[in-house]
Amino acid sequence: MKFDYSKEPSRDILCIDCKSFYASVECVERGLHPLKTMLIVMSGAENSGGLVLAASPLAKKVLGISNVTRSSEVPYHKDLLIVPPRMSYYMAKNVEINQIYKSFVADEDHAVFSVDESFLDVTNSLKLFGCKNAYEMAQLIQHKVKDQTGIYVTVGIGDNPLLAKLALDNGAKHSKDFVAEWRYEDLQEKVWSIHPMTEFCGIGTRTVKRLNWLGIRTIKEIAEADPYRLKREFGVMGLQLYAHAWGIDRSFLDQRKPAAKVDKSIGNSQVLPRDYTRQDQLELVLREIADQVATRLRSSHLKTGCVAVSVGYSKGYIDRQGRSGWRKQMKIPLSNNTKILSEYVLLLFRSEYNDQDVRHVGISYSKLAKTDSLQLDLFSDPEEEFSEQRLDFLIDTIRKKYGFKSLIHASSLLDGATAVSRSGLVAGHAGGNVGVQ
Repeated sequence: MKFDYSKEPSRDILCIDCKSFYASVECVERGLHPLKTMLIVMSGAENSGGLVLAASPLAKKVLGISNVTRSSEVPYHKDLLIVPPRMSYYMAKNVEINQIYKSFVADEDHAVFSVDESFLDVTNSLKLFGCKNAYEMAQLIQHKVKDQTGIYVTVGIGDNPLLAKLALDNGAKHSKDFVAEWRYEDLQEKVWSIHPMTEFCGIGTRTVKRLNWLGIRTIKEIAEADPYRLKREFGVMGLQLYAHAWGIDRSFLDQRKPAAKVDKSIGNSQVLPRDYTRQDQLELVLREIADQVATRLRSSHLKTGCVAVSVGYSKGYIDRQGRSGWRKQMKIPLSNNTKILSEYVLLLFRSEYNDQDVRHVGISYSKLAKTDSLQLDLFSDPEEEFSEQRLDFLIDTIRKKYGFKSLIHASSLLDGATAVSRSGLVAGHAGGNVGVQ
């Protein structure tokens, strides 16, 4: 299988990333330089602390920490600032920055990849802004974002979105001007030298293990492998691995925008504020999560046919089976009823829980079906089922209009409950101005 680059899409694609986004936003808001300040954004920073969500480049360099470091593992430093997250503010800042990007390209040439990454196709915009090439355009965008928001951005440039992303992750972040350009002609020198393979977007640790089993240990060896052998091992993804190793990506930006579809599963998980050792408190939290996720099912007109519960033990805790946690699931008749789903959740939990110290719990509903019909149970009272459905609808309506805390279970006021304290969070973290001077 050969590729003729003269027949492949050759555009001026930019992949732009806001450097240490959350931490940079916090630095700018405090009048501090994002690249010269030691600052970390930590969940639960206003209390005892949880996980590092973001660290400024200087904090990473000096302290050697990552974005998943626990609070207990963060070294003390007199110059280190620890602040709580403000997710709502970060989302607003993301919108502001993407509006800047939109001023350079048409809507169809702009695609948001994540909260801090976007793709731009600037091929048709170069002349409009008096730029000789994509590199000049990248620097122009960098300066505008910096002038308007104080945020530094890194830019990868490529003939297609894949090469732009690879240039960003493996070149721009290590470049003095935070820009790197990778073209088809750079493939063997730059793409094939990416190491370890997990630094290549789309290749995770599991894929690396399977590739190693095939005797493949480098990106170059993927490119030199038999593509049909890769397909036998990985399916269609094997051919994609082969094409990507040659820098081939035929997707357009408008094709990267997510299409409306039914999620494979809906769930929620929580890192608990402390180690939970009491079964009644753990079941209280699980009931609250089951209620919250059931509400999401109903709002999407979905029902679930499979319930799963996951539990993660406290740090260093290992049970008699040598596990640091567990996950169990079971098939159920289609339902989105809070009471029914809560009962299945507790049934799964009680079947496996044995007084372990727990710090993380999660619930997910899968095998989803899009329906509003009510499937009656031959062994249940039809009137009772109709009443429960009407009750769920009434609760959903009140909470949607007046907020979650307008109608809560009395148990959510007990010690160990988390639903009320988490009701104002965004993506599981503080959304407001907590901790801001």
